[in-house]
Order: sequence, then C-alpha cells, then structure tokens
Amino acid sequence: MSNMDVIRAHYEASDRGDLPGMLAPLGPGTKWTEAAGFPYAGTYTGPGEVREHVFEAIAKDWDGYRFSLGELLDAGDTVIGVGTYTGTHRETGKSFTARVAHLWRFDAGAVVGFEQIVDSALVVAATT
Repeated sequence: MSNMDVIRAHYEASDRGDLPGMLAPLGPGTKWTEAAGFPYAGTYTGPGEVREHVFEAIAKDWDGYRFSLGELLDAGDTVIGVGTYTGTHRETGKSFTARVAHLWRFDAGAVVGFEQIVDSALVVAATT
C-alpha cells in the first residue's frame, strides 16, 4: 500500500466515523502534533494518546465536528491533506469553519509523524 493509500484510508475512515480505522496507520512511536493555539494543542505519541487527547476530546466538546478533505498531495515521504474543519461547540452553540493542512510523515512505509496546521483562532472563537 502506498503512502497516499494509507492516508486516503485514514480519511475514508474519518468520513465513516470509524475511529479504529482512523488510528490504524499510527504505530506506538508515531508523534502526532496538534497546532499551538488549538484547543487540543500538544504532541501525543501513539494511537492511545491520540485517541484520548484528540479524538475523544473533540467528540466530547463538539457536535458535527468534521474534516472535509479538499486535496491530497503526494510529496514522497510526506503526504499533505488540505481541507476544512467544521463543527459546533456543545457548550457555546457556536459554529466555525477553518482551513487546515495535515502533514503526514513516513519512514520506510510507516507513519512516524503527523502535524496539523490550522487557523486556531477560528476554532477557539467558537469555544468562548
């Protein structure tokens, strides 16, 4: 399976709401970085930390939180997903739309890193 196929499968799992499928490409040493200023900012290691600190936290705080993929770019050992986040914060009832890029880094066919680049201010504004 190519790097592009691995990430395409992750996004397809996301579209289905399939958390195990979303976490499938992550190994125990995969470093996952949520952008500074984002409500879940930090670097998490492995699928367990990503599940707890990113996906479960988002599910708790947001209704209809979604990543819509617009473009998937092959840069060899890096795959870039460009798209849009949307959601409605459960506590405030405020919605947001923010552009985002995901940088997926591979080494020998395995995902070793993920980095999120997002307009965090738009997300944070929906939480207050």
